[in-house]
Amino acid sequence: MVSESEETGFLYPFIDAEERDAAPLLRDLAASARSKAAESARLQQASIEEWGPDLDRAGERAARSFARGGRLYTLGNGGSSTDAATLASLFSRPACGRPVPAWSLAADQAVVTALGNDVGFDLIFSRQIIAHAKPGDVAIALSTSGNSDDLLTALAEARVRDLLTIGFAGHDGGRMAVTNDLDFCFTIRSQSIHRIQESHALLGYRLWAVTQEHLARDTSTSGGQL
Repeated sequence: MVSESEETGFLYPFIDAEERDAAPLLRDLAASARSKAAESARLQQASIEEWGPDLDRAGERAARSFARGGRLYTLGNGGSSTDAATLASLFSRPACGRPVPAWSLAADQAVVTALGNDVGFDLIFSRQIIAHAKPGDVAIALSTSGNSDDLLTALAEARVRDLLTIGFAGHDGGRMAVTNDLDFCFTIRSQSIHRIQESHALLGYRLWAVTQEHLARDTSTSGGQL
């Protein structure tokens, strides 16, 4: 039988070794944190350089949708569901700029669990798209793998209903990178889920900022019409 100490020893070598000098461990921890921060910054810069022009185009199209009364729906699983909620909040309750109607389709636990129980978890997002979305709305899906069945099913439904569809993926983009159901797919080229989600957050913010720029510019020059 494996003891609790043996199961977790690799996490706490300083404690298990009964080492009295913390300096080496602190140096290792500091070096690890610096390395991860440097890699995160490098990946974010590379992602902005790769996807900047497409983010500008996606933001312009999203601004057109919102100016015409369009709504935003965000969707994701697990950690990406919290990123989706943050993105929806950024658009609907921004610290500055113009708020737009936006909802995270993973936020309502009653709806998600009811759909998962009644019709299956692969349909938890597509059924909400069917219920709420209209042509000209915007759907943003976030997946670190790019292979989530429930997201891909929802994106196919969004395409049928003539929504602007935007995806944030990771690794090689998975199925999201090759589907015809996405207008834009922003793939973060990393094997680390943590680094992917950090870059998703940055690109999501950039998309919001570009959208706000177009909303402000076009509203001021066209009397509120895009």
